Amino acid sequence: MKMVSFAEFGGPDVLHLIDAEEPHAGPGQVRVAVRAAGVNPVDWRIREGQVLKAHPVELPAGVGQDASGVVDEVGEGVEGVEVGDHVFGRGSSTYAEFAVLSVWARMPEGLTFEEAAGYPSVVETALRIIREVGVQPGQTLLVSGASGGVGSAVLQIARDRGITVIGTAGAANQDYLRGLGAVATTYGDGWVERVRQLGRVDAALDLAGSGVIRELVELTGDPRKVVSIADLTAPQFGVRFSGVTGNVPDALAEAADLISRGKLHIPVEKSYALAEAAAAHVDSQAGHTRGRRVVVA
Repeated sequence: MKMVSFAEFGGPDVLHLIDAEEPHAGPGQVRVAVRAAGVNPVDWRIREGQVLKAHPVELPAGVGQDASGVVDEVGEGVEGVEVGDHVFGRGSSTYAEFAVLSVWARMPEGLTFEEAAGYPSVVETALRIIREVGVQPGQTLLVSGASGGVGSAVLQIARDRGITVIGTAGAANQDYLRGLGAVATTYGDGWVERVRQLGRVDAALDLAGSGVIRELVELTGDPRKVVSIADLTAPQFGVRFSGVTGNVPDALAEAADLISRGKLHIPVEKSYALAEAAAAHVDSQAGHTRGRRVVVA
């Protein structure tokens, strides 16, 4: 089968499309014929060697954690899923024609494979950091870098829970944020004052890693009310860096429920072929994403 792999840590040029042996489902796993794989910042952070404590890597390694596809092998002890089922979930080396998933759920009706591939890690992360930051219904959450996949999920999940959301993003994404129910404003010079004019901020999330931790602490008045998923220097300011995966099965179940109720939709901004994985990483690292990026097998 074809899969994307890297044999050394480095830039996007270390990614190569290779011929590899097909993986097989072990106990408690399923194998899918991959239709699409989600492109997440953790993918290129691992490729660069940034986050090896949480994600140990033995080289050469595959790329990707999220996928959607058609089940074609069911491992020992697995119940409730059959060959031919359409699922989305979390596994390893998902930028490939076949991948093994350790956690999965049936795809909601009406969802395309490309759309489904963008949800697992994004929704798990969104649910985790909303919980960790401690924001409650009736309060206001500030989301810095709100237009990407995790931001899109946070805005919609928070609004469904009765939380007011202020989102920052580039000028081109202001209407997008408003469409997701956020009070939108731009980043850049004067952004802190613009946020202050919008009202009290009870908690804040840093999703872009753009060096705004100090300002987020200033706006909330408490480093314990700020969580970052993108700035490794956050602990220097007393702010939690959240990088450890939470409960993925519950996240997939909640994602399926929200999608089915019409409360969650994350658009796919761009799809890439397996051979274009390096370009997908370049674009992901550049930021300014509206929704999700996926690799199509």
